[in-house]
Amino acid sequence: MSKFQLIVLAIFVICIVAATAVFALSKSSATSTTVTTITIWGTLPSDSFDQFVARINSGLQTAVTVTYKQLPEADFNQNFVLAVARGQGPDAILIPQDMLLANLPELAIIPYTLLPQRTFLDTYVSEASLYLRSDGITALPFSIDPLMMYWNRDTFNNAGIASVGTADTPITWSKLTGFNAKLTQKDVNANIQKSLVSLGEFANVDHARDILSALFLQSGNTITALASNDTVTTVLGSGQGQSTGSVANAVTFYGSFANPSNQNYSWNRSLPNSQAFFLSGNLATYFGFASELASLREKNPNLNFDVAPFPQPINQKTNTTYARMYGFSLVKNAPNPTASYTILQNFLTPDAVSSWATLNNLPPVRRDLIAQGTTDPYITLFDNSALISKGWLDPNAANTTTIFKTMIESISSGAATPSTALQTANDQLSFSLRNL
Repeated sequence: MSKFQLIVLAIFVICIVAATAVFALSKSSATSTTVTTITIWGTLPSDSFDQFVARINSGLQTAVTVTYKQLPEADFNQNFVLAVARGQGPDAILIPQDMLLANLPELAIIPYTLLPQRTFLDTYVSEASLYLRSDGITALPFSIDPLMMYWNRDTFNNAGIASVGTADTPITWSKLTGFNAKLTQKDVNANIQKSLVSLGEFANVDHARDILSALFLQSGNTITALASNDTVTTVLGSGQGQSTGSVANAVTFYGSFANPSNQNYSWNRSLPNSQAFFLSGNLATYFGFASELASLREKNPNLNFDVAPFPQPINQKTNTTYARMYGFSLVKNAPNPTASYTILQNFLTPDAVSSWATLNNLPPVRRDLIAQGTTDPYITLFDNSALISKGWLDPNAANTTTIFKTMIESISSGAATPSTALQTANDQLSFSLRNL
């Protein structure tokens, strides 16, 4: 070949290499900027979830575009079902476990071939087992918010009471009620001025349904049960319970705090709601969720309070509290549930779950993250509570709140005995389950 031909050939080769490099770079660039989109409806605050997604995307090579729509819990079920019927529903939903049954017909079951049951149980806290059925998984656990006991340090200190339980050793109900004589104060007309605990009534007790759920679960009663054919039935009136007493004893115990003739008397329906009374410094203990810590501080920065585990029955072998657990569920009629499942994995990695928990001052729902431990004194308590948390499959949380309210108010007014009121509640809950 002539010198000229060699030069032309060299230039040609260089052009081919350059073109190949440009093509490769443009292809790589196109891959890195490919955007995957998913629409999620949920009941968690949109500002928190959007901030969480932004954090996750900052660490991904391929950005995930999420359209998140927050809906009020009271309107969620109706709006979701109507949207699905019109073909305008989301790809996935993010709701608490007590809203799962009402929406189950519209959800896709995740088969165990995709996520083995053993892997699921090893990964998540015990309450997550509520999502397991014979044919697969109804939701992917994302967040957990256990019921705790907030207590007024000044009130207990002034009464000479040094301890209200530790992370490893929660206070027992019997020991807590033993403080009633010291901490519940009445005027000359027997009107309650300061109270130990806000139990016994319903309308002015924040989270009364959840507190009752905790007491039932502590008694060994699961409220509802999943049969082998995946149908859910009520066991509230079955008398099922452990050695600490049946569910009827739990109802009687709860009602004793509103009975003026009982030594536990510390609450009545004329008092303000429990959170407001606690923030005013007149309620020694307040039963609220872990997620309330920041808002309680903000509402009264001068209140000297702390957090302790939810009280436990005496001589109980297994500690229990109630928790709200949130999970992602795939929508059955969405365009591509399999792709949505793949996308959701970005939100369920250890780093992602840890990020959500840190962002919201909550315990993680994953066992491996809890096992890592923490130096935060509050998260330590929340982590332990997450491990002992339980929940139950509620056909309709709003209806159940009304059922429980009627049950408690019929007892406190003397219109029904605890056993009669409990059986009525059981029948109403059973009717609600049959009409899902």
